[in-house]
Amino acid sequence: MNKMLFLFFLLFFFPAAALVIMTPMDSDKQYVFGFINIAFILVLGRFNGRKTLIIMIMLSLLMSTRYIYWRATTTLHFNSNLECFLGIGLFMAEIYSWVILLLGYLQTSWPLERSIAPLPADMTTWPTVDVYIPTYNESLDVVRDTVLAAQSMDYPADKMNIYILDDGNRGEVGEFAAAAGAGYITRSDNRHAKAGNLNHAMEKTRGELICVFDCDHVATRIFLQATVGSFLLDARLALIQTPHHFYSPDPFERNLSAATQVPNEGALFYGPVQQGNDNWNATFFCGSCAVIRRSALDEIDGFAVETVTEDAHTALKLQRRGWNSAFLAIPMAAGLATERLALHVNQRIRWARGMTQIFRIDNPLFGRGLTWQQRLCYLNAMLHFQYGLPRVVFLTAPLVFLLFNLNIIASSASLIFAYALPHLMMSIYVNSRITGRYRYSFWGEIYETVMAFHLIFPTLLSLISPKLGKFNVTDKGDLLDKNYFDGNTVRPLIIVTLFLALSMIWVAVRLGLDDYPGIDPRVILFNLAWAGYSVLVLLASIAVAKESRQIRKTIRIIVQVPALAHFTDGTSLATHTADLSMGGARLVIPAGSDIAGKQVAEIELTFQQDAIRLPARGVGNTGADLRLEFAAISLNHRRQLVRVVLTRADAWVSEPCAPDRPLRSLGGIVRCVYELFFGRRLFSGAGPRRPRIAGQKGSTQ
Repeated sequence: MNKMLFLFFLLFFFPAAALVIMTPMDSDKQYVFGFINIAFILVLGRFNGRKTLIIMIMLSLLMSTRYIYWRATTTLHFNSNLECFLGIGLFMAEIYSWVILLLGYLQTSWPLERSIAPLPADMTTWPTVDVYIPTYNESLDVVRDTVLAAQSMDYPADKMNIYILDDGNRGEVGEFAAAAGAGYITRSDNRHAKAGNLNHAMEKTRGELICVFDCDHVATRIFLQATVGSFLLDARLALIQTPHHFYSPDPFERNLSAATQVPNEGALFYGPVQQGNDNWNATFFCGSCAVIRRSALDEIDGFAVETVTEDAHTALKLQRRGWNSAFLAIPMAAGLATERLALHVNQRIRWARGMTQIFRIDNPLFGRGLTWQQRLCYLNAMLHFQYGLPRVVFLTAPLVFLLFNLNIIASSASLIFAYALPHLMMSIYVNSRITGRYRYSFWGEIYETVMAFHLIFPTLLSLISPKLGKFNVTDKGDLLDKNYFDGNTVRPLIIVTLFLALSMIWVAVRLGLDDYPGIDPRVILFNLAWAGYSVLVLLASIAVAKESRQIRKTIRIIVQVPALAHFTDGTSLATHTADLSMGGARLVIPAGSDIAGKQVAEIELTFQQDAIRLPARGVGNTGADLRLEFAAISLNHRRQLVRVVLTRADAWVSEPCAPDRPLRSLGGIVRCVYELFFGRRLFSGAGPRRPRIAGQKGSTQ
């Protein structure tokens, strides 16, 4: 009966939708029609519920499709070959955005909120697990804590083996592995980079499940107990992926004050996108913080080696063979974000190149084994990384009119506004409703603009010749000893900004000289407004290049743990931590405590069943807090410290961000521009700070 009702609905919906999309209107009628739809969707937005959201999505798609149909049938008339080339280019960029909007709605509208599948009480039935920690040239300081955290996972010792996969063949890493009691696997070459390293380890180990952590990702103690149970419930489950959480700030968070009050750049993917993928059995493997069934990998001859994104390609191969995948949206491991903008750009280039390679050599639209929903989820991911050229087109399109008087949209300004405004406003509002706790309005444009020019050449080259390019390791754990401006990374953005600003000044001068005879002033206003918005986005993106120094050797984590400070005179102070790191701690000094002139000898930390006593020395006393630095500690003490600081079950769980408010979000973009020029924070105390675990600067603890 439900299928019959659904078919009747489709028979009614498609003719009605076609009528809405194709009916021509003059600007006045279109304004009325558009504002009625905007008002209606704003009213719907006051109600919660999946059905209401689906109606909002359908209305948004109708207005966006109506805009695209109007552009295709009315505005593609040009007076010269150059106008035709540029106008078609702009229209193709709009088609790309419409496709991404459609696929994004499909991918994020039905998120699956999966819960933990508990393990059976009989531990003898639990599968054996090999934990792989691949490394190449990363510092031992980075690798060490990842290994110690993995050893702290609550899982039977006879069913879990930890292996460091050292593609760098470094003696110091081998010595640490021996001292820590971890397995150590090397190979004679680096063929196929990370994927080859993992495949080589598979030949040397025998665990039923394989758990992979990048060498900077520290796991909480519950990681395996929270993930392995799903494999016992579903014999065809090949993969369970968990979020990549970062306990150090990325370049956006470190260099833009407004970015500390919005969701992290990766929150959208590791939230609605992966949960939506999970609903369609299309979860992506992300290379770390995941567990995979060995027998499934054996069926596809191990991790994929054909592309530089071995993770997503491996998941695609598994799903083609009919294996299931899952995403558990609980952060149970955390790593280091890229410290510098240039490194961030290089990492994204590799991702874009790899997804483009998959698109060429193993296109999800073709071949057997995938459902149509899986195909579209993968298609969206691959098309997403082609945003470089469309983003540049949108940023620079106003220059065509401002500098050369060329008309690449054959329509009046009034009609453009009448059709474009409902399309833009409704898509912004609906996306805000769907993903507003994970990606605030307008911030996606900042993230994409920073990357746009850098992605064009690698993605086009990979489309032409997918075998070109190599895997590059993203450096982690570096320090910045001074502030500086990374002009090289944002040079294309600076050039475009200058052109836009100068063209706007030129137009203002020509207006003053009455040098636009016969041209509708609203056309000039439309292009000036477009150029002004482009300049705003470009300047906010350029502001990310103001690199802030990072001189902490270890990242400070905001956490309250009971503490006891022992002084050299034999007295003690009972208190708690304000924050902790692997190098030191900041203790709250209780009111009325008199510790003036006292020297700290040791600190005792207690968390649940864990207690650790470490030598420490004071490095600062503000009267309200006492800053301590740990002395050199043994490997066993460091393992205990890792358990207290990094592997607590709730270590990376925080409250979700507040819902998106588009106008406030736009205000945050304006703040970024202000701080670019004036170097100080505007309204630094405004708005609730996003609850997160952040690094603090200004100390070498």
